[in-house]
Amino acid sequence: MTNPDDWADAQETESVSVDGNELEMAYYDEGEGDPVVLLHGIPTWSFLWRDVADALSDERRVIVPDMVGYGNSSMRDEFDRSIRAQEQAVADLLDGLGLDTVSFVGHDLGGGVGLRYAVHRPDAVDRLVLSNAVAYDAWPVEPIVNLGLPSTAKEKSVGDVQELLDGMFRESLASDDPSDEFVEGMKAPWNSEEGVVSLVRNAAATNTNHTTEIDPSEVTADTLLLWGADDEFQPISSAERLDGDIESSRVVGIDGANHWVVEDSPDRYTEELRQFLLAEEAE
Repeated sequence: MTNPDDWADAQETESVSVDGNELEMAYYDEGEGDPVVLLHGIPTWSFLWRDVADALSDERRVIVPDMVGYGNSSMRDEFDRSIRAQEQAVADLLDGLGLDTVSFVGHDLGGGVGLRYAVHRPDAVDRLVLSNAVAYDAWPVEPIVNLGLPSTAKEKSVGDVQELLDGMFRESLASDDPSDEFVEGMKAPWNSEEGVVSLVRNAAATNTNHTTEIDPSEVTADTLLLWGADDEFQPISSAERLDGDIESSRVVGIDGANHWVVEDSPDRYTEELRQFLLAEEAE
């Protein structure tokens, strides 16, 4: 599914609670079998996973949420968008869907959510995949810090933010000629005044304390650290540190892939992911 409008049309919504705030969480839900959750980061949305979701849905039930404040989930002000809050929202979504146990795949900020979820709910995670994930104190990175300044929402127009995001995505993809489908699709949720304010709030909510308070050695799920090896934002050394702390884990670095590893190397990424998830069924 290559069109963000078609992806949005295929999404469902569920009410979730974050600190007593009732919010709408949009999610894509396709396929049958053991459930796997795919969670995006910042400044992306569930459309990031379009090709991976399609490839996995023949064998698994694939659930792809938009974090609150992102994509087609609630964007209004007056709620927390931090990793802690996103963990709470995802947990409420999965509880509402009646899913006791899932495999959890997280990229970037979504990886930080997955790490917290796996530590706090060890019996609820079969397998954990972290890809170029935020962890420890290696974030937030400078472009996100700048994006979260209150002056960004007050002084920059929608067009300014679209131009900023265009450069951010194009410069951090491995290809010299990146896909317009990806870049335009990732920018789509932020192409309004409401979207700009929500994106700034999301960036401002990045909080190092929400990863430094987590001890990765408490992860009990088999873990794959599936990483774009050329990432400058979340370098592979972070994956290697996680590998040293998580008892049952291994690192797979994908050469030639930058931070957006899902887009930079979709075939290799999907195949490594499939093999890891299906190995569970062979045991």
